[in-house]
Amino acid sequence: MNDKPFWRTKTLNQLTRSEWESLCDGCGKCCLHKLLDDDTDEIHWTSVACTLLNPETCQCRDYPNRKKTVPDCVFLTPEIVDEVNWLPVTCAYRLVAEGSDLYWWHPLVSGSPDTVHEAGISARGKVTAFDHDMEDDNDYLDHMVMESPGR
Repeated sequence: MNDKPFWRTKTLNQLTRSEWESLCDGCGKCCLHKLLDDDTDEIHWTSVACTLLNPETCQCRDYPNRKKTVPDCVFLTPEIVDEVNWLPVTCAYRLVAEGSDLYWWHPLVSGSPDTVHEAGISARGKVTAFDHDMEDDNDYLDHMVMESPGR
């Protein structure tokens, strides 16, 4: 009998829908806007959140219908996890794809959805604006942060 948790025995492609959803740590950082430097391909984080992000819970306000409200919302898939460079280094999808274990504060490890916030990893308390507040792309520059919030 294998006593290892599913994220240590399966690849992202092998996860059930329930396992996939539970792998999200609820940090909300994927819902913060990032800026791409066209010259260097470097990602710059902002503290501007998607209009649907609840900044207290770090959960989407309308997860099942998010694509209708936010057409450019990214549905994470194993393929996207492999392709993008903007997932936080603490992201469970990224960690599992790289063959790494989850951090102690991940809800699947700690048993509590609050540890991601208690550890300071989430976007809670770090959102300074929402995308619907931005009048143009230059407004995002006022909300750039040095690194992934809660890193």
